[in-house]
Amino acid sequence: MTMPLVFSSLNAIVIGLLSLFLFSLFLLRRSKVIKGREPPLVAGRWPIMGHLPLLSGSKVLHLILGGVADKYGPIFTIMLGSQRAVVLSNWKVAKECFTTNDLAVSSRPRLVAIQQMSYNQAMFAFAPYSPYWREMRKIATLELLSNRRIELLNHVRVSEVETSIKDLYKLWNDKKNHSGQVQVEMTQWFGKLTLNVILRIIAGKQIYGNACEADQDEAQRWLKAMREFFHLMGLFIVGDSIPWLRWLDLGGHEKAMKENAKELDTILGEWLDEHRQKRASGETAVDQDFIDVMLSVLDGIMITEYDTDTIIKATSLVISMNSILFLLL
Repeated sequence: MTMPLVFSSLNAIVIGLLSLFLFSLFLLRRSKVIKGREPPLVAGRWPIMGHLPLLSGSKVLHLILGGVADKYGPIFTIMLGSQRAVVLSNWKVAKECFTTNDLAVSSRPRLVAIQQMSYNQAMFAFAPYSPYWREMRKIATLELLSNRRIELLNHVRVSEVETSIKDLYKLWNDKKNHSGQVQVEMTQWFGKLTLNVILRIIAGKQIYGNACEADQDEAQRWLKAMREFFHLMGLFIVGDSIPWLRWLDLGGHEKAMKENAKELDTILGEWLDEHRQKRASGETAVDQDFIDVMLSVLDGIMITEYDTDTIIKATSLVISMNSILFLLL
């Protein structure tokens, strides 16, 4: 009775070891296949720094990357410190990535600026691909940026353009010279018009024009904070490329990001409280801005990742950012 049991145990061990060996061979072969399909890694990377020295030359970035693409092809890999980055320089490859393989590139990196200034990726433009991102994209597409919403807010744009033209006429009438001419800084004029349209659509506010002094002061705070926001978002942060140096906060950029995020959060929180007070008092807004719409849409909806206030403030901020870029372009 003992011998069959011993042979049975030995057989089980042999079969187990053979299965483990075959499985290891399968994984090794599969890893080689996958590795063979990876974009080529650019030579000449430095320890710790990666390819950062390559990108810090006197040439502009797109020319440097174009030269690398001539050597390595339309898709290649560079190391930004310890972070791996894939570079595409061909529209066909880009199309394949963002259509056929769009899910593989639909996430977002957790950069320092995004962590500190996007409500920890609650801004859907910086959020990773997830149920939250899909839900916010649906809300933005159907409720905030739909053709119907644009039509409903068309009178805001018309009103602001008419007001700006009247101001131009008044300026001409008051300051025209003997030839009936007056110099106007059109960049400033378009900037004021753009910002008034954006703020009225998002929060029912104005920076310039007929708004009360308190509202104008608050809007000026928002404008100053948004300028700082754009500046900080575009900075190179050492901690993004070399994470273990992040604690040093070289240049004090992360501290500035936290302060900017706090300022914008305070302003957006005040606007949100105003809208809630108006709704509680039964006051119906003549022009439903985006904050009004978001309060209505999110009423009773549970989105587990973030609370309602965070979602509304983050969405208002990202649409402000996109609207400024879109209208200025």
